[in-house]
Amino acid sequence: LVGMLRGIGSGMKYLSDMSYVHRDLAARNILVNSNLVCKVSDFGMSRVLEDDPEAAYTTRVGREGNGHIPIRWTAPEAIAYRKFTSASDVWSYGIVMWEVMSYGERPYWDMSNQDV
Repeated sequence: LVGMLRGIGSGMKYLSDMSYVHRDLAARNILVNSNLVCKVSDFGMSRVLEDDPEAAYTTRVGREGNGHIPIRWTAPEAIAYRKFTSASDVWSYGIVMWEVMSYGERPYWDMSNQDV
């Protein structure tokens, strides 16, 4: 399991190094081959950041933005301010670690999205 998490972490480091923020990292978006090698997938919510590694991407609600973010995997500051950074992807990676180590248990399984 730790090897799988290392593979996911390597993929996320690469994205960050390339100035991208994933914004939807979750176990459901990890591909696993027969050798248990993990690859990050589903880049539909990903966005490029500025050249500044500390940059943030702000999402919109309404007509231009769908307003849907994966609450259970999203960092509190990204939920509150809708600003996504590499640091918010690190939070999501922590939730993925929990998913993997619990053998696929849903994050905050006993809470509604509103409660989360």
